[in-house]
Amino acid sequence: MIGLGTVLNVAGIVAGGLLGMACGKFLPERVQDTLNKACGICVLFLGIAGAMEGMLSLEGGKLVSGGSMLIVASLSLGALIGEILNIDSAFERFGQWLKIKTGNARDKQFVEGFVTASLTVVVGAMAVVGAIQDGIFGDWSILATKAVLDLIIVMVMTCSMGKGCLFSAIPVAVVQGTVTVLARLIKPLMTDGALANLSLVGSILIFCVGLNLVWGRKIRVANLLPAIVIAVVIAFLPI
Repeated sequence: MIGLGTVLNVAGIVAGGLLGMACGKFLPERVQDTLNKACGICVLFLGIAGAMEGMLSLEGGKLVSGGSMLIVASLSLGALIGEILNIDSAFERFGQWLKIKTGNARDKQFVEGFVTASLTVVVGAMAVVGAIQDGIFGDWSILATKAVLDLIIVMVMTCSMGKGCLFSAIPVAVVQGTVTVLARLIKPLMTDGALANLSLVGSILIFCVGLNLVWGRKIRVANLLPAIVIAVVIAFLPI
């Protein structure tokens, strides 16, 4: 069934959010803070692992690195475009709207939880590649795996950051659902090189999300999202 992967992913996030809300009520603030930092460390290493996979390779029995110029170009241009569009502010406005519409106007952590969790579960190659495979072949195995990972991540985040994390299911449904529907149009564009670039830059953005979780909100990660598009475009340039 085409689209089942996104349905499973959304269900996993909702389940993780509900479990986190149930458990979070019984955890003191110091435990929630430690859980938040532990989750941040996990996200950091997820980002590092993805980035190293894209940058490191074996050539002649030696470990060599690459992709430096791709990273610099993608993040620099992406940051410029993102700041001009102010995507981070749009995320926050949507979070504020959700906060009011869901009756959580007094929840001070709602918007931060929503934005942080959304960026964690939406950014990354698994979301895009999984949605493409689901849309074209009806193969939802990647998104099923992502659903399990997201369940755990959102559960821990919800314990420490509140119910706003649960609503990260909305951007996941919109983004992955849209990619699944448009998969037949996107397939010719997503070459191996484009997917590799997307995975590398996406992993770096996931690393940035982890930084914010551990050390507080230092980076406007949403404003770096255009870097993913730039990375895909670079794959088609004759360089």
